[in-house]
Amino acid sequence: MNEVRPVNVIEIYTDGACKGNPGPGGWGALLKSNDAQKELYGGELGTTNNRMEMLAVIEALAALKRPCQVALHVDSQYVLKGMTQWLPGWKARGWKTAAKAPVKNVDLWQRLDALVNGGGHQIEWHWVRGHNGHAGNERADQLANQGVEMVLKHR
Repeated sequence: MNEVRPVNVIEIYTDGACKGNPGPGGWGALLKSNDAQKELYGGELGTTNNRMEMLAVIEALAALKRPCQVALHVDSQYVLKGMTQWLPGWKARGWKTAAKAPVKNVDLWQRLDALVNGGGHQIEWHWVRGHNGHAGNERADQLANQGVEMVLKHR
C-alpha cells in the first residue's frame, strides 16, 4: 500500500535589487511553512534587476526538498508575466519573442521553467506591490539588499 504523504504548504516571498541597472545586484527570498521560516539571499556584481528578481524565485524553489503546494509572491511583473503568459509562446518559437528576437535572460528562464514544471510543485503566482508595507515582501527586499551588500564587501 502506498503511503500518502501530506503536501507541504509553503509561502514564498521573493525580491531582487540592483544598484545601477546593470550593476551590483542582490536577491532575497523568505520561505514560510507553518511556524518555520527560512531566509535566503545572494548576489552578483554585474547584473540587472530582472535577473535578480528571477534568481530569487529560482533559489527559493531550488531550496524545496520535496513537492510542495506553493503560494509564490513576487513584486516583479516581468517574472509574473513571463511565467504565466509569455513562456508557452517563447518555448513554441524556440526561445524567441513574438518579434523573433532572442528571449533575454534565456538561461534563467530555462532554469525557472525546469523548476516550476519539473519540480512536482503546485504553484499559485501572486503579485504584490513592492515597497507597500507588505511584511513578506518587505523582508524579501531587505534580504535582496543584504545580497547586494555581501557582493560589494567581497569584490
